[in-house]
Amino acid sequence: MPKPIRKGDLPRKPCQGCGRPFAWRKKWARVWDEVKYCSERCRRERKPPAGSGSDGRRDVD
Repeated sequence: MPKPIRKGDLPRKPCQGCGRPFAWRKKWARVWDEVKYCSERCRRERKPPAGSGSDGRRDVD
């Protein structure tokens, strides 16, 4: 039986939304290089890319 991996030994990287470090999860095993945010909340609240032309406000007549 293989030696278990401790939580402290898992890879970590900073969240692009909040800046806090987060650790690898089994569900991210295949896409770890593509994971940028620690949570769904950080992903939803991310800043829009610069130059998108929209500031998020609607025009009201």
